[in-house]
Amino acid sequence: MNVVQRLDQPSNYKDSQSRVDRRYQDDLLSNSTTLYIGNLSFYTTEEQIYELFSKCANPEDGGGIKRIIMGLDRNTRTPCGFCFVEYYTHAEALASMRYISGTKLDERIIRCDLDMGYKEGRQFGRGKSGGQVRDEHRQDYDPGRGGWGAQAQRLEIERRRQEVEERYVDAQDGPGAVAGGGEEWREVENSEGKLKRGRSPGDEGDNERTVGSFIVSPRCQRLR
Repeated sequence: MNVVQRLDQPSNYKDSQSRVDRRYQDDLLSNSTTLYIGNLSFYTTEEQIYELFSKCANPEDGGGIKRIIMGLDRNTRTPCGFCFVEYYTHAEALASMRYISGTKLDERIIRCDLDMGYKEGRQFGRGKSGGQVRDEHRQDYDPGRGGWGAQAQRLEIERRRQEVEERYVDAQDGPGAVAGGGEEWREVENSEGKLKRGRSPGDEGDNERTVGSFIVSPRCQRLR
């Protein structure tokens, strides 16, 4: 009987898209050499991960880090806060869970879980915005993981867009708005498709006379 819970005990973590039953999963984890690393900063590099997890590698016993697969945003192909570390031996993976999980990397407490094994395609985030699902609905501000959650960012963008539209409407209706042209100078289309000045109310009752190709108004006739 263990008085203190073992640090190398697999957690309840499971790939949400895996179709294997729990018993088969436990068999795979009992011999797994792959770790899922979560809660990474978007700015943590593969070199930093390699340096940290190499501390639990045993090259002299035929072990070591086989490969590191960085988790990527599905749309931008940039790191999105997780990775897979694959060792050559199961003992090395257990040692990482015992000594590295729960420690800080880039000022963040990271977690390590045994994984059933990496398959192509699992390196991409599954959230609607391309990153991890946890960052899709996150409501807090986390500078190490892109600031606000993706859903909160979309709401903020929509709020700012509405503010801009409201300011534009206020500017159109406010005292500084530019007035449109008066009806007197409105251009209207005549029967021949040409444009001329619309008649103003003051023009009503005036009798125009044509002289050659010019139209002479009664006012001009009086001046003559």
